[in-house]
Amino acid sequence: MITNRSNSIIIADTTRIASTFWRRLTGLLGTYELPAGTALMIVPCNSVHTFGMKYPIDVLFVDKDNRVMKTVGIMKPGKMAACFSSRYVVELPAGTLDKTDTCIGDLLEFR
Repeated sequence: MITNRSNSIIIADTTRIASTFWRRLTGLLGTYELPAGTALMIVPCNSVHTFGMKYPIDVLFVDKDNRVMKTVGIMKPGKMAACFSSRYVVELPAGTLDKTDTCIGDLLEFR
């Protein structure tokens, strides 16, 4: 579970972690949707792309202290984004950032 501690809103009930080379390489490729309430956490990671994706996603770039460094809302297929100071990335269903009012500077909690 990922909670935004800054506003006490749950961002994702279920989180899959991609921490190996192959899991980070494939990420969400080959999937047709990221269901509401789910997230993919990519560790370590400071840049992502949506080449080959079939749907848009929201992206959080997070530092080692679990603070949101950058957000990308509704990142469409065929795009790239980076935040070189981030430690990891959280990919979410498109629209999640707006629904949860998650912003730069927010503190995340993982359970």
